[in-house]
Order: sequence, then C-alpha cells, then structure tokens
Amino acid sequence: MTKMFRGYFMTGLLVVVPLYLSYYVLSIIVNSMDSMLTLLPVSLRPDTYLPFHVPGLGIIFTVFGIFMIGLLTTNYLGKTLLSLTEKGMARLPVVRMVYNATKQFMETFFSQENQGFRKVVLIEFPRKGLYSMGFMTSRVNGEIKHKTTSEPSVCVFVPTTPNPTSGYFAVLPEKDVIYLDMKVEDAFKVIMTGGMVIPNNDEFKNYIPNQKDRDLVNS
Repeated sequence: MTKMFRGYFMTGLLVVVPLYLSYYVLSIIVNSMDSMLTLLPVSLRPDTYLPFHVPGLGIIFTVFGIFMIGLLTTNYLGKTLLSLTEKGMARLPVVRMVYNATKQFMETFFSQENQGFRKVVLIEFPRKGLYSMGFMTSRVNGEIKHKTTSEPSVCVFVPTTPNPTSGYFAVLPEKDVIYLDMKVEDAFKVIMTGGMVIPNNDEFKNYIPNQKDRDLVNS
C-alpha cells in the first residue's frame, strides 16, 4: 500500500512541479512586462479606461516598443542616434564593459551574419579521460593561432550545468575534438538536465551529415 501511494505521489509530483515552475516563471515575465506600462503617461495607460487590470498588456507594449526601436534604428537618423549613444556608453567605465559584452553576445547568437554555436562536440575536460560536452564556435585565427600552434585548432565553449549561460572557453587542436551529430537544441537539454535527458541514439545511428553540416565544420 505504501509503495503504491509513493508511486502515485511521485507521478503526480512529476506532473505538478514542471507545471508550477512554468506558471511561476511565466507570471514573473508577465508581471515584469506589465510594469513597463508605468512608463506611459497616465492618460495612455489601458488601466485608466478599463474597470479592471488585463494581465499581459505589458507584453504587447514591450514587443511593440522593441519593434519600433528596431524600425527607427534602421534609418539614417536612428543609426546616427544609436552611434552617439554607443559613444556615450563607451565613456562610462563599468557600463562600457556590460554594454559591449551584452551587445557582442546578442550579435553572436541573433545576427544573421553570425552562426553562433556551429557543432556539438566532446572534449577531454577538465582532465584527460573525462569528457565534457561543448559547442564549437569558430576556427582559431589571428593572434591566438599565431601564438599557440600551427596545426588546425578550434574554439570551444563548454557550458556549466544546469546554467548554460556560464562556462569555459577553450582553444584546442581539432584532432582532439569529437564531433557529435546531435542538434544544438538537444545538447542544451542534456546539459540543463545534467544528462537525465539524452536523445535516443537510434536517431543518430545511421545519420549522414548533409552538406550544410559539413560546411559549418569546415568554414
């Protein structure tokens, strides 16, 4: 009886906890974006004319505001204002570091000119015989290549578990890198769950890399 109760309880827990955490995170996001409405004049706030508060209006306002900023910064006047703003930010010591790092991160992962994480890899880290999952970000060139080794090398980002936004940057010979056929999205699932979620190996048993995948590795 106790074993059966424990089994049903654990099943219910596996259902309730993810739902609760999803609701909790979503409510934080919605409430945070709703607070953006306070930036509007009182006469333009929806709550001024509605008899009750409508959750989620802040999301519409935030998305619309970001869209308008993107639209404005594509013309000459917007680009000029953005350039002047960036020059002003560059004069502030602490703000300059945060702004430049954030901008570089966003450009790397969201700009069409950059490919971000190219391939999922395994490397021997932090010691020989112990493997860590990472992402190939680029091939080594410039000063790093000149001062390290003449053989082909790659840059690899090794994220931490369960927070993949932090991690380690490694430069190593390409011959020491094991390329995986796993998708980047699936690799993030493995890392964030500490290996509890791993893609079915049968899906990759007969995998043949297409031309796009080969180009990403060789570029």
